Amino acid sequence: MSDQAETDHAAPAAPGDGSDPAAAQQARPPLIIQAQYVKDLSFEAPGAPDIFGKLAQSKPDINVKVDVKATAIGENIFETVLNIRADCTVSDATAFIAELSYGGVFAVNVPAESVRPVLLIECPRILFPFARQIISQTTLDGGFMPLMLAPIDFAALYRNQQSDSASAAAKPIADGAGDGPPN
Repeated sequence: MSDQAETDHAAPAAPGDGSDPAAAQQARPPLIIQAQYVKDLSFEAPGAPDIFGKLAQSKPDINVKVDVKATAIGENIFETVLNIRADCTVSDATAFIAELSYGGVFAVNVPAESVRPVLLIECPRILFPFARQIISQTTLDGGFMPLMLAPIDFAALYRNQQSDSASAAAKPIADGAGDGPPN
């Protein structure tokens, strides 16, 4: 008796083996995370140590800006970078400035018309929890309370970017102003 089982059955075709291209296309996941990384991280506390006394007396004002960029780096391979900048001021003095560019490389297997929304909505949605943790830990390590960023609606951010670019394209360029030739 043998340790291996003998079979007379043919192995089923594996997705992507060329036997059925339509099945292979459907079998691929729509989004594959290939890498995540800190592309750039900066933290500065220009008012230290005096700022800590001001923080004990006044409530800080924190301004957070978020931006998402995506670029193609290969066939169906893209980099999405989530840029976060947090400025904290107290009594018109800068307590800290934290800047993070957190990137990811993604294989995107969706129809062409869906690629941009996937890159600018779904990919940053995947990256955000990691970026949030990095910002929180960085501000804590900088001597401040951890900055806990609120969840971000990347779909609304995407819609705002779309409407801003549409209105900019529809706006006529005045003579001597703008990037294009005068009308």
